[in-house]
Formats: sequence, C-alpha cells, structure tokens
Amino acid sequence: MNTNQDLNYHFYVQKSHGFIRTPFNDEFEKYMLIQVGDVEAVKNFTSSTARQNFLEGKGVLSDDPIRNMMYHFVTSAALTSRICVEGGMTHDTAYTLTDIYIKKADKCRSVDEIIIMLGEMQVDFAQRMKELKKENVISLHVRKCIDYIYENLHKNLTIKDIAELFGLNPSYLSKLFLKETGTTIKDFVINAKITTAENMLKYSDFSYLDISLALGFSSQSAFISVFKKVTGITPKKYKEEYYMHNISFKNE
Repeated sequence: MNTNQDLNYHFYVQKSHGFIRTPFNDEFEKYMLIQVGDVEAVKNFTSSTARQNFLEGKGVLSDDPIRNMMYHFVTSAALTSRICVEGGMTHDTAYTLTDIYIKKADKCRSVDEIIIMLGEMQVDFAQRMKELKKENVISLHVRKCIDYIYENLHKNLTIKDIAELFGLNPSYLSKLFLKETGTTIKDFVINAKITTAENMLKYSDFSYLDISLALGFSSQSAFISVFKKVTGITPKKYKEEYYMHNISFKNE
C-alpha cells in the first residue's frame, strides 16, 4: 500500500497547525531515567504539572481523545519494557508487567486517568530497576553507593568522593563494595556508564561528544577509548551494528 499521499497530507496539516513533534532524544532521556532506576527523576516527569502537557509534541493517533491516549499509553509501555529488558529486567517480568498495566489503563474512562496510570507504570518500572541494581547487595552503605552512582553518571565519580559523601573510609568502602558486588567501585562506575552509552547509541541520535559529556568523560576521545576497551569495538562500529535494530518504535 502506497502511503506517500497520506504522509504528505499529514505533514501539510502538521505544518499548517504549527505542530512540532517532541525530539526523540528528549523522549529517550526519560526512558533512560527509568532504566537506571532514578525514581525521583521519574516522579518529577510524571508529576501533575508534567501531566498537563503530556500530549504536547505527540501525534494524533485517533480522533477519539481516550482512544488516542490509550494508543500513546501502549506505545510508551512497549518502549518502557524494552528499555528495562535492555537494563537487566527479565523478559517475563517486563512484558507481564506491561500486560498488567495495559489492562488497568483499558479500564480507565478519561484521558487524565490514563495519563495518571502511565505515570504509575513508569515509576513502578523505575523502582524495580533500582532494586534490580542492588539485588545481591546486603549492606546499606553499598546500596546507597549504587543509588548514588546511577543517579550521578554525568559526574566524574571517584572512590574518595563517594566515601566522603557517606562519611566512610575509602579503603573500607572499597573492600565492602568488592565483597558484596564482586567488582571494584571504579569498574562498576565504568560498566554503568558504558551500559548507558550502549543504549544511547542504540536508541538515540546523540553524538559521541554529547554522550561523553552526559556520562562525565573528560573528552570524546576518552569516551571512545574506554568504550572500546570495555566492549571490544568502537562506538561507531557499535552504532552501525545495533542502532534501532531492537526497537519497534522510533517515535510516538
């Protein structure tokens, strides 16, 4: 079926109404916050104030307002589950949780109710991802340390700074962290940054410089060097192999 005529017509209508679609990078950043388990940040972008502008920059998928919102809910649920599976959540958990929330949303009788349900779903996924990162951790100190790392990937994180933040001796924290996680704090930070970088390369159009700055690397070359050391290939090669291959929706 040739859809070029319909496509051109919709472009014309969008332009005549001044419609500007939300950039994918902006949407992607929100999903990354869910994946790393930054619950507070997710609560902020699902707050009552944010809900008021939820449909801004999103396409009209149905002339019926409730059905339109439901389609957006399903799209967001699919993206959320995919990004969380990429982050380590089991396939069964992610997709069963998605099924549960889609059924809940299907019982909603207003646009506002569906948007509120969407926020609850995203916070639930974020909370589960946060706990997943700490699954085998026992001590409160290491749990707090892991939380801090994932919430501050944009910083140049050092053992000394993290230890001082929690009033601990760096040597003590290093030994405790290694004992409970099986890896050093330095390696944990690097792996967390590179895992996040992999998803940014897969699902967004961020440049290597943007990614290096977003993840607290001293320079683009430093990011490329560390990425290659950890993954065995360059960011360029990784993007060529994996960009968008594992996602069904590029834009809502």
